[in-house]
Amino acid sequence: RSRRGGTGKGPGHTGSAMDAPSAAGLGGADPQLQRFIEVETQKQRFQQLVHQMTELCWEKCMDKPGPKLDSRAETCFVNCVERFIDTSQFILNRLEQTQKSKSAFSESLSD
Repeated sequence: RSRRGGTGKGPGHTGSAMDAPSAAGLGGADPQLQRFIEVETQKQRFQQLVHQMTELCWEKCMDKPGPKLDSRAETCFVNCVERFIDTSQFILNRLEQTQKSKSAFSESLSD
């Protein structure tokens, strides 16, 4: 039941190849410019997440596009978006914990 064909990997699956340079890499650049780049980078990451979520949920929930969304598809979209957000939040929290534990471990080694 292929809806669009292809591998399911779209332009949103490019990873960090398209990320803007980080503000930290600019060294002594203007603080306003650094802040602008940080904000734009966050916007880009958010847009990539929305694109990935839309593509994933469309493939999962949309059997036959029509003029109106049926209740089954609507429920599926709501659940898909909520699980995507939950999963993204879980991954971010896990990465944050891992980073903190690595920092604590390296600090204890240097003592």
